[in-house]
Amino acid sequence: MNPEDTKNPKLTHIDEAGNPRMVDVGDKQITQRTAHARSIVVLPPAVLQQLMQTSGGQAELYTKKGPVFHTAIIAGTMAVKKTSEIIPFCHPLAIEGCTIDIYLNKAQEAVVDCTVKVTGKTGVEMEALTGASAAALTIYDMCKALSHHIIIKDTRLIAKTGGKKKLGN
Repeated sequence: MNPEDTKNPKLTHIDEAGNPRMVDVGDKQITQRTAHARSIVVLPPAVLQQLMQTSGGQAELYTKKGPVFHTAIIAGTMAVKKTSEIIPFCHPLAIEGCTIDIYLNKAQEAVVDCTVKVTGKTGVEMEALTGASAAALTIYDMCKALSHHIIIKDTRLIAKTGGKKKLGN
């Protein structure tokens, strides 16, 4: 556990009376903020058998619904832009950059990396987590006809920059 997390922990979305609230970022400084989140999708053999190499050497799954990883990248990007509509206390942000990469690791799991960038008064951790999650869910949705043994695991924040607290690199 990060020692910083144990110093006077306080929920920021609860007011003094215990009521839920959106954090007031009016007095925060404008900085460039980034966040990198990751989800891992365990693909069973029935799904991996559909894996093909693209002309660029990247792995891609093709189903009757279309190219799975490419579609997941689009879905994840759309989710990043809609995060404030589905997470109640997220501020609407003018996203400046969003990159989603999907690749197979040594264990033949699909790794979804989502990196989001904004210049503003609040971070983009929830946007990056939402993008990685939505891309992983899209992989599941597009491949579920091949197997219901797909597992989405280990969705987490890898790194963030900007603001007071840093995480990762």
